[in-house]
Amino acid sequence: MTDINNSLHLLLKKVQNWGEHIFIMLPNIFVALIVLIITFAVARFIRHGMDRVFRRFTHSAALINLFTTLVYIAVLIIGFFFVLSVLQLDKVVLSLLAGVGIIGLALGFAFQDIAANFISGVIIAVQKPFGVGDMIETNEYFGVIERITLRTIDIRQTTGELVLLPNKMVFENPLTNFSAKGTRRIDLEVGISYGEDLEKVQQIVIDALEDVKNRLKNKDIEVMYDAFGDSSINFKVRFWVSYKRQVDYVLAKSDAIIRIKKAFDAKDILIPFPIRTLDFAIKGGEKLSDELKAASVNLKNGQQLGSGR
Repeated sequence: MTDINNSLHLLLKKVQNWGEHIFIMLPNIFVALIVLIITFAVARFIRHGMDRVFRRFTHSAALINLFTTLVYIAVLIIGFFFVLSVLQLDKVVLSLLAGVGIIGLALGFAFQDIAANFISGVIIAVQKPFGVGDMIETNEYFGVIERITLRTIDIRQTTGELVLLPNKMVFENPLTNFSAKGTRRIDLEVGISYGEDLEKVQQIVIDALEDVKNRLKNKDIEVMYDAFGDSSINFKVRFWVSYKRQVDYVLAKSDAIIRIKKAFDAKDILIPFPIRTLDFAIKGGEKLSDELKAASVNLKNGQQLGSGR
């Protein structure tokens, strides 16, 4: 019974000491609350101000949100340390700083890929090598950018699939932006018969493609012969089109093929089929018909000899 009374006495004394300490600290607690309220107000004010400033330098919503959030958190942390100092908890401040450093180091090792994607996303947002709506090809994926975040680039492929590419992969690998200039060149390979007038064919092709879909009139149509094929003389047709979507390129290319075929049909220009010559004799130059006749004669002679016996 005595032990219980002693314990209760010690507990009451401890509570009394806490009460006296809290009473003594009431002014400090009041000041700390005021500092905390002011900190939140100042942090929000600075955040809105920085938001307006960052919008003058970049239109990336993700990047603006990142910077303003970092500023907001930094102001809150500074205010929080002031509150701890007012409450005379300086040792707690040092312990928190040490703990934050250790936790940050551990998280850095644990989330290296996430950090790499995040940093790559920040660099991409600052450099702006492409934007939403651009047609790009990277990491063997080809499509339109639907969204850019600080972690991924979302690409809608021409066949409809949505690909979420980590920023690190996009940043470290080659990327082709087909929408950067708003124009694109179409190259067509065509073959004609060896008996055609080459200069005449050039002019026919140029006239046929004069009004092809989406063609840029300020750039010439180029028709250039480049090879003697097995059964045709091959040439390349090159012309430029305006390019906003992949369908602009596809439709222009299809229209060009149709126009060239119609022009060749109208002018009796032959697009030859591949030809293969089969040599059935040891010595070249022998005709297949001659070989068949000789074989037929040999067969008949063999049958006659057999019947004579």
